[in-house]
Amino acid sequence: MSQYLAEEAIEQAAIAWLRELEPYTYQHGSDIKRDLSKAVLEDVFEQFLQRRYPQVPPKVLAELKQEFLYNSGADLHQRNHAFHLKLSKGISKTWKDDTGKQHFGHFYPIAYDAISQNDFQVVNQFTIIGKSKRIPDLIIFVNGLPLVLFEFKNLFNQDATVEAAYNQVQHYTYQIPQLFEYNALTVVSDGQTTLHGMYSSGLEWFAAWKSIDGREVTGNGFALETLIKGLLVPERLLQYVRHYIFHEPDKGQLIKKGAKYHQFFGIQYALQETLKSVKPYGDGRIGVVWHTTRSGKSITMAIYTGILRQLPELKNPTIVVQVDRFDLNRQLFDDFVAAKDLVGDVQIANTTDELRSLLSGDGGGVVFSTVQKFNLKDTATGRELEHPVLSTRDNIIVIADECHRTQYGLVQGFANNLRRALPQASFIGFTGTPVDSKDADTVAVFGDIIHTYDIRQATEDKAVVPIYYEPRLAKLHLGNEQLEEEAEEITGGLEENEKNRILWAAMEDAAGAKERVEAIAKDILQHYTSREKSLSGKAMIVCMSRRNCVKLYDALTALEGCPEVAVIMTTNIAKDPDTWHPHVRGKEQMEAVKARFKDPDDPLKLVIVRDMWLTGFDNPAMHTLYVDKVMSGHNLIQAVNRVATVFRDKPSGLIVDYIGIGDKLRDATKKYTTAGGKGKVTVNIEEAFSLAQEMIQLLREQLPTDFSYSTWPALTSADKIKLVSRATNHIVSDDEECKAFMLNEKKLTSLAPIVKNHHSINDIAIDILFFQHVGAAVRKVKYPATNIKKKEGQIKELIHRSIESDEVIDVFQMAGIERLDISIINDAFLATAKEQKTGNELKLELIRQILNDEIKVRSSKNLVKYRKFKEEVERIISQYHNNFFDNLMALQELINKVAKPIQEEDQRLNQLGITEEEEAFYEILANHPNAIQDYDLIKVLVHKILAEVKKSASQPDWYKKDDTKAQLMLAVKKVLRFKVKAELQEILDEVMEQAEARYKEYDMHVA
Repeated sequence: MSQYLAEEAIEQAAIAWLRELEPYTYQHGSDIKRDLSKAVLEDVFEQFLQRRYPQVPPKVLAELKQEFLYNSGADLHQRNHAFHLKLSKGISKTWKDDTGKQHFGHFYPIAYDAISQNDFQVVNQFTIIGKSKRIPDLIIFVNGLPLVLFEFKNLFNQDATVEAAYNQVQHYTYQIPQLFEYNALTVVSDGQTTLHGMYSSGLEWFAAWKSIDGREVTGNGFALETLIKGLLVPERLLQYVRHYIFHEPDKGQLIKKGAKYHQFFGIQYALQETLKSVKPYGDGRIGVVWHTTRSGKSITMAIYTGILRQLPELKNPTIVVQVDRFDLNRQLFDDFVAAKDLVGDVQIANTTDELRSLLSGDGGGVVFSTVQKFNLKDTATGRELEHPVLSTRDNIIVIADECHRTQYGLVQGFANNLRRALPQASFIGFTGTPVDSKDADTVAVFGDIIHTYDIRQATEDKAVVPIYYEPRLAKLHLGNEQLEEEAEEITGGLEENEKNRILWAAMEDAAGAKERVEAIAKDILQHYTSREKSLSGKAMIVCMSRRNCVKLYDALTALEGCPEVAVIMTTNIAKDPDTWHPHVRGKEQMEAVKARFKDPDDPLKLVIVRDMWLTGFDNPAMHTLYVDKVMSGHNLIQAVNRVATVFRDKPSGLIVDYIGIGDKLRDATKKYTTAGGKGKVTVNIEEAFSLAQEMIQLLREQLPTDFSYSTWPALTSADKIKLVSRATNHIVSDDEECKAFMLNEKKLTSLAPIVKNHHSINDIAIDILFFQHVGAAVRKVKYPATNIKKKEGQIKELIHRSIESDEVIDVFQMAGIERLDISIINDAFLATAKEQKTGNELKLELIRQILNDEIKVRSSKNLVKYRKFKEEVERIISQYHNNFFDNLMALQELINKVAKPIQEEDQRLNQLGITEEEEAFYEILANHPNAIQDYDLIKVLVHKILAEVKKSASQPDWYKKDDTKAQLMLAVKKVLRFKVKAELQEILDEVMEQAEARYKEYDMHVA
């Protein structure tokens, strides 16, 4: 008889948890009298129809039963789709009564609005005869329909895994296909791991349900209970079945998809906030759903849209899906079209006139539009001064994708026009990378964070693959120590933003130095070729400028063995060199290249980009991102997530850094792994508005007497120029006045993003716009473009003189370490973030982390030795921080005194003639030279000590039993008696400590 619980125990636990949830009832499959070839409990379904629709004649109910249960379709997937449409949307039917009167009704196989009218039944060991006789473990029937299937495996059998359960389900689809015509959800579990998914999906798309309330995440150990209590509660199960599952056509096939837990709860909370926030009940700011990029945000948006359209409270709403650039958001539109089962037909506003026409009607629907379509038009009487009101309906919901990009032109611009066009609309933002800086406050515009699903949780849930970071710095070494002083001398007098722009342009130019680009090209090819041997896929290279993209393309394609490469960039044929012509593509050609790159079997393996395809582009087969461009914040996270999509057996994505983005990556990742809580507006908007009014008053006082700009919006361009020129000439005539004006205008401009959604913003909008125009004109007079161009050239020349390109450095290889598993969400990696870290400091922190991780893994094997290594790491780092070392010396110290000795360990063991297990006890005795000096004798004693330790450690929880520990100490004491001259008790204590550290975990094979 087995000493372990059987598979049946997990099945019984699931039944018990389900029976706790009313109104579930339980029955064993063998107790149900039925036709074994049918998967539906037809009598139960028939009783439901009679109970739900008592007014309908029996003959019509019999026809309804037949229509619901018969599913047309050439294959199983089509039949499942046909049933799901009836399940979620119901069917309409007309009939005549005995008097000939016509009747009409819409019918559902489930009473979604009245839980108590449904029959929820849990049945185990339910025999079905199809092509073979099979007995699925557990099925949930709703009104006799087999909607949820469980397949269990034994937790205590090493071969009985969820993979085996999934494989069994796949066999069922061929052997008893009639069950899967009606299946909505499939669950596989071995008690430890529990996953849910669609029967037709690959196992990589099955996922754990990790929350009961959508706020707290539970551990894997409670996965089965969490799934049952978090999803299979009757009300939630019916919501999920009706709204959160859809079939998507893909290359002639039907792909069935269902929401993961973060999508379900994100939508649930968004719906709650929607009903609270829509006008006239709320202020129209629904909030922000922050779900990390690549975690299915577009599906979340589509499901949310589909439910909104069916909410009776919204009375057939119009949903406007607003994007900033349609070419970047084609994927989102395609996802909505694919989810037609949920959202219905989707329309695109290709022109401003189309948009106005679509939004002026009373009917609902889904409209895709770029925000730029909310523009002002030229009419027969002149240009519109403000956007016309298109609709005053309060059941218009605007969904903004990546809501931090183009939603902030509330003083003047498209976002302002949108709000004028739809004054009673409500707004919700979806983003993978929230921005909360002063010039783009997502929360201030859209409302509080509704739900968060960050990178860390997505990685743990396998919703995305882990992303690893590998620094291969191709540094730009400064050979001129006076660079900063010389640069300041050239740029003196310029404003900071102008200085930064000039320096950036010069560094961009320097990064494209011929020797450096060639070194990077050679390294990328070698790295990619090596990676392809074990992991086939695509890679993207990000460069600092379009010029550098072309340079790298030329350098790569000149190398032998280079796969097919394409440069993806915008072009301007009026300005770009004719040598760039091979990289100029029209819209159709660009789409063709995109399709080729997304095809995992196409020979186009590498693309080089600057900005294009870093957002709104999903290529699951892409596994590596080579970065030679400084990025930060949400732009960096967007780029990094290009390699995070789950695909076949892709284990992870890799970021290879040639420019030193490590510290920025940590800063960004740290920000986007701070889950939980609701974002709050941190600035008092009333105070900011009052301060803006003060600045406007100060600026007005600097204008000429009797000067007015109140008619600014109605002026022609020529009159606007004349008005600005008059103000500018007056201000620049006095240097002190000019400085004061620029300072106050700068303060006003910095306040504008904070006050942009104040209810009285239109009262000061003209003031802000006018003074920003004057400010720009004043700066141009004070800092002429010819001077700036001249300084730009001087800085470029200075940097070229001052830098030397180092070789490409593999940081890990330099340290002699083979491990390349530095995850960007590793706590130790994130904790090392500090301001202004240099390339060498970054290397030092990375190597310290790797060594400490290695020491931690090994320490239980040899406490004495690895304590010394740990102390050595901390001593070197401490001395570095105390300025005893510079960072290169500290790096070398770590390599010489810690990394190399760890690597030499195996060689040393062979020389000593002892095993790795014996080494720890050898170290203890060898560290007591006063007690014993004979090293051959030490080896003999160590062999005997290890035998005694392993004898005791063969007992479970031996270290908790005082008698067992006492027996072991006595046995070791006998081994050492008369052999050790001194320090016996100290040695005994160290032996016991090492034994407990190494053999604490019970292993039946240890004896």
